[in-house]
Amino acid sequence: MIIGIPKEIKSQEYRVAVTPLGVKEFKKHHHTVLVEADAGIGSSITDQDYRAAGAEIVDKTQLFERADMIYKVKEMFPEEFKYLRAGLIVFTYIHSNAHREQTDAFLESRAVGIAYEDIQDGKGNFPLLRPMSEIAGKGGFLAACQFIQKIHGGTGMMPARVYGVTTPEIMVIGAGYAGIGAAELASAFGNKVTLLDISFDKLEQAKAILPPNVELLYSNSSNIAQYLTQSDVVINCVLWPKWKKDHLVTRNMIRTMKRGALIVDVSCDDGGAIETCRSTSHDHPVYFEEGIMHYCVDNIPSAFSRTATYALTGATLPYALEIADKGCKQALLDNPALRKGLSFYLGELTLAETGKKQNRSYKSPEEVLN
Repeated sequence: MIIGIPKEIKSQEYRVAVTPLGVKEFKKHHHTVLVEADAGIGSSITDQDYRAAGAEIVDKTQLFERADMIYKVKEMFPEEFKYLRAGLIVFTYIHSNAHREQTDAFLESRAVGIAYEDIQDGKGNFPLLRPMSEIAGKGGFLAACQFIQKIHGGTGMMPARVYGVTTPEIMVIGAGYAGIGAAELASAFGNKVTLLDISFDKLEQAKAILPPNVELLYSNSSNIAQYLTQSDVVINCVLWPKWKKDHLVTRNMIRTMKRGALIVDVSCDDGGAIETCRSTSHDHPVYFEEGIMHYCVDNIPSAFSRTATYALTGATLPYALEIADKGCKQALLDNPALRKGLSFYLGELTLAETGKKQNRSYKSPEEVLN
């Protein structure tokens, strides 16, 4: 199979889908790898690094015309829709529910789309979200440290324990990989940290690895409402179901927060878990709503691009190799985890969440593959 690695075109996106070591793995399996010129430069990987690993450096048009599978990081943007064609496999973070035009483009072109974020193993885990979630959670706390500074429009409070000063309170919603990452750094800085989740199993796991200055609470409306009013920083790490119309934190609840408090929404679901959140970029990362600063950058890991690229390759490469080795259809039939990531297949929408949110008809992956 011919694998195409394009340069990401999203503003301030510096990750690339695969490292030179990943290219070597494809070559061991006798596949051809095309890499767009300068695709890795944002992660400090040169074209020469890719050539040395066995890749061919090409321009964007040639890459899309020749490739059987496009292996990338972010969703397809309007400038890239023209490259979609029947049978082309696109393996990336797609987030189709949030991008109606992209959904139209995939369906009209009859391309195949497999979304990293929806691949789910038999234990209910999302293995291709895990590495980026940890980086996003830790990066979210580091963003709080930056944007709460007075020079960036914040109150000037340092989110750390300082002698003679009241210790800041940090609220983290969700004890998944992102939440644990955020709580790990926040607690290491000496803050009073409250971590909430609906899963007692996750809270028990968190207790085993986090220090005593992290309070572990069941996530319910009462606890959320109480801790919102006293927290200096709120970090949301809950991936809200795409079809839900309600919110975990409503606008009215936001109005009860301290003046000068900061919300970091790692999940970045527009109008999702937090009603007032909408996705922002590294170019324009923050805005104020109801007097509260919001940081909702939807690609936090890009700021730590080299770490993120190497972590992402480790997670996605086994699935990409399986697709390349077996062919798309057989890989999907053989691997139920991979099959859950199927969003589009030859003109059919196969992701129920997108169908529900966009009010479209859809079929199950099993229906279109058999």
